[in-house]
Amino acid sequence: MANHMTELNPSKQNGQKGFLKWVEVVGNKLPHPFMLFLYLALGMMVLSAILASFGVTVVHPGKGETIAVKSLLSTEGFHWILTSMLTNFTGFKPLGLVLAMALGIGLAERVGLIQAILRKMILKVPARIVTFTVVFSGILGNLASDAAFVIIPPLGAMVFLALGRHPLAGLAAGFAGVGSGFTANIFVAGTDALLSGISTEVAKTIDPNVAISPLANWYFMVFSTLFLSLLGTWITEKIVEPRLGQYSGNKTARLENLTETENKALRATGMAAAIFLVILALLVVPEGAILRDPEQGTIIPSPFLKGIIPIILLFFVTVATTFGIKTGQIKSQKDVPRFMTDAIKDMSSFIVMVFAAAQFIAFFNWSNVGVYIAVNGAELLTSINLTGLPVVVGFTLLAALLNLFIFSGSAQWALMAPVFIPMFMLLDYHPAFIQLAYRIADSSTNTISPLNPYMPMILMYMQEYKKEAGLGTLISMMMPYAMIFLTMWTVLMIVWYLFGLPLGPGVSM
Repeated sequence: MANHMTELNPSKQNGQKGFLKWVEVVGNKLPHPFMLFLYLALGMMVLSAILASFGVTVVHPGKGETIAVKSLLSTEGFHWILTSMLTNFTGFKPLGLVLAMALGIGLAERVGLIQAILRKMILKVPARIVTFTVVFSGILGNLASDAAFVIIPPLGAMVFLALGRHPLAGLAAGFAGVGSGFTANIFVAGTDALLSGISTEVAKTIDPNVAISPLANWYFMVFSTLFLSLLGTWITEKIVEPRLGQYSGNKTARLENLTETENKALRATGMAAAIFLVILALLVVPEGAILRDPEQGTIIPSPFLKGIIPIILLFFVTVATTFGIKTGQIKSQKDVPRFMTDAIKDMSSFIVMVFAAAQFIAFFNWSNVGVYIAVNGAELLTSINLTGLPVVVGFTLLAALLNLFIFSGSAQWALMAPVFIPMFMLLDYHPAFIQLAYRIADSSTNTISPLNPYMPMILMYMQEYKKEAGLGTLISMMMPYAMIFLTMWTVLMIVWYLFGLPLGPGVSM
């Protein structure tokens, strides 16, 4: 059997390389990302004008309102474009998040803290489980919401580089965990509360007594975390890394033992981190704590979760400053803003790309083209008249396709839930099951969605190790994760269904 598999693998690998190489070549022939988003924005203006000229409308399934596609080439559209261009840019959510995290992570990197932690970690963690650790960390990192997109992928690249492996494989593993494994976790996260809240409101239109708990998908998602981590490890080591080949760039990372000064600085940093976390716990854990929700007294939702980015920033500044002082990298207060300034300089290409990306996404949303695509896609699926498990699988594939155009998981679910939850409830499916199918789709294709606002940032990180990398390089690298995660996660859902396993506490399909 082993020999037979060995004989088959080369042809399979050549086929994968051929297809992925084609994706990379075609993708890299696209214009520079800034120009690409600019052309897409112009195309959206034309498309919106065409649809609006035909009086295209759609009924929003949640609100019951008739929504018309608005022309960006109309007088109203021109006025909106001119008056909203700056706010589209400055209000682009990932911009502030990424720059804020760049201040903290950049400071930690420049004083040598991240490198020291990586060296310490790599020297202790068996090399055979490093890939698993990166993917697993990416999935768990979603507790910090979108911050994980900023933190995990570049750290994965640094870990792989330090081990003498291709850094882009580490970047891909981290990005896959964060993006394609977005809604999986062993903990209950903000996503659980957000989606279950929408599901509950819609389900009550059929059964007023139904309530979907944030724990409704917990059992399945806990198992999925391990399942996807193992799957992501296999994809990285068997498909992505062999295709990348040997890294020939500047191998600056070295697996050298830490000096006594660095070890002492790490111990002091650990104490500072512990003190920070104890103070944070006192502000979150006790009943009536200041960072709990003032009305409900809960952690989900709460000011703690809403303010997680500033909290992470303060944490990085605290530990990085402690380490820098102890190692002598920070000698005066002027050194802290100097290191932060250097970090922001490295983000200049990202800022330029974001300006164009923000306009395109804003055009897409303002014109209502996204709503039109989502609702009509849902109507197409319902018109096929499938029944049973095949229609659930069809729904999953449709949601995965729509995720390429509507990146916000909550926005897409707000559009799809009012259509599909009532339909599936009337077919005797629990709404938590449909929510689970949606979560699989919403996560899997995150890493290849052109509307993923973190694509420019990931591309910027890629270009640190491969200057000629373009969108084609990125999409071809992430395609195996997206397609295999979607396929195998859906298969897991089918197996779960066939065995009648509970989705969460007291929740069956």
